[in-house]
Amino acid sequence: MTSIDLAAHYLDEARRQFRGHKRMAESAMEQLSDAEFFATIDPESNSVAILVKHLTGNMRSRFTDFLTSDGEKPNRFRDQEFELAASTTREEVMRSWEDGWARVFAALESMKPEDVMRTVTIRGEPHTALQAINRQIAHYAQHTGQIVFLAKHLRSSEWKTLSIPRGKSEEFKVAAPKSDRRLPKEK
Repeated sequence: MTSIDLAAHYLDEARRQFRGHKRMAESAMEQLSDAEFFATIDPESNSVAILVKHLTGNMRSRFTDFLTSDGEKPNRFRDQEFELAASTTREEVMRSWEDGWARVFAALESMKPEDVMRTVTIRGEPHTALQAINRQIAHYAQHTGQIVFLAKHLRSSEWKTLSIPRGKSEEFKVAAPKSDRRLPKEK
């Protein structure tokens, strides 16, 4: 496998992981009522809506002109991502969510394998594009986990699991097909 093949595989895997985080967060959010979507469990906690607002602010900043401008845009006001006006609707938050993800995927789709080792900056700090993408995968995974945790907490006994149900691991092992689809194809 050449370095170009490896970089192409990396970009495919990054897109797969981002799609997985988006899908998991959305599956959790779909289970919430509007009141639950905006609920906080204590004064220091964020609601799902605030986590989404923060993620979308990050996505817009990091993935707009990803390869050519600093990932911390001068028009990003991070602290405001943790505030919601009383008039904010779920539809507004979700429109922003879709816009943010569109920027993530557009940036990744525009990349060529040779771009993976290009230097990009975040807050003036140099990263390879690979490092910057990994940084965002980890960041989005953390907040996806928070969204799932909050949704599961808020839905309690009405929660519909997003993975293997409790007590069903052995059944899953027997029923799960053996697959190597995550492995790169040999050339």
